[in-house]
Amino acid sequence: MGRYAPTPSGDLHLGNIRTAIIAWLYARGSGGQIALRIDDLDVDRCSEDWMFRQLDDLAWVGLTWDGEQIRQSERIPEYTAAVERLREAGLVYPCFCTRAEIRAAASAPHGGSEEHTSELQSHSDL
Repeated sequence: MGRYAPTPSGDLHLGNIRTAIIAWLYARGSGGQIALRIDDLDVDRCSEDWMFRQLDDLAWVGLTWDGEQIRQSERIPEYTAAVERLREAGLVYPCFCTRAEIRAAASAPHGGSEEHTSELQSHSDL
């Protein structure tokens, strides 16, 4: 199963369309299915108007989806229940990172360097 998850915060650009087509071709080429999941959790930036415009654009290039489209904003109860199950299992822990640190971490190298390993160990008591 493959998926494409656009954020309805503006018109799709060429990179969005390319990503959708590659995901669609990969799923179809391997005999699989492809799902459309609308990433609409950022209520300040996302709108239904943008979502419908994006859906029209994706249909215009000929992409079809298996099953109903999924809107993340409609799945909040499922996400909340999943977090609660993790909390009950003792698998939720606090994060004290700033937004800037989180952004920086997304582009950081993820190898198993000694520095990275010792940093993880120093945070293991949190």
